[in-house]
Amino acid sequence: MRTITNDADLRAVIGSPKELVISKISDHLNELTRQFVERSPFVCVATKMPDGGIDVSPRGDPAGFVRIIGDRELLIPERPGNRIADTLTNLLADPSIGLLFLIPGVGDSFRVNGRGVITDDRELLAPSAVEGSVPKLGILVSIDEAYTQCSKALIRSDLWNPERHIDRSALPSSGEILRSLNDPAFDADEYDRARAERYARREGLY
Repeated sequence: MRTITNDADLRAVIGSPKELVISKISDHLNELTRQFVERSPFVCVATKMPDGGIDVSPRGDPAGFVRIIGDRELLIPERPGNRIADTLTNLLADPSIGLLFLIPGVGDSFRVNGRGVITDDRELLAPSAVEGSVPKLGILVSIDEAYTQCSKALIRSDLWNPERHIDRSALPSSGEILRSLNDPAFDADEYDRARAERYARREGLY
């Protein structure tokens, strides 16, 4: 298999970006681009693993949950999870972070690259409370690059078209996957039932 191993060969295939495209990359938010952060309920967070790998993790909350602290800083609240804490442990080793903001129904996405640190500053985190629960931790992101991403990927995927949505029951459940990875005697149905009940009670969400 032939592989591309240098920039010259890559550019020979795809060409170079136009100056107008490059000019959209900024090191801060302005009154227009900040709206993509303020109206997004979902962001993918990429960090570098200590062994050199890359991890991508989803974050979601009511729109605007990623708070704009200044035109060069964002705060991502850290909600309860599975405690593996890949994103947080990665940041302890390397502050590099990449964010991809999505807004339901909108083709353009918004990208931020920068450096992240973990904070437990109660005063800083207090405005991120949901349902009366203040997050114990947050990720403070210093912006190096911020720019919109064109709609082509979402047009191709038809992501927001409800007619293309797949019913969850068409895929293996979390319990079934755990059973396949661990113990054939694992009660997948009970696991799925108990988790659905916890979510219905909103237990552990905040």
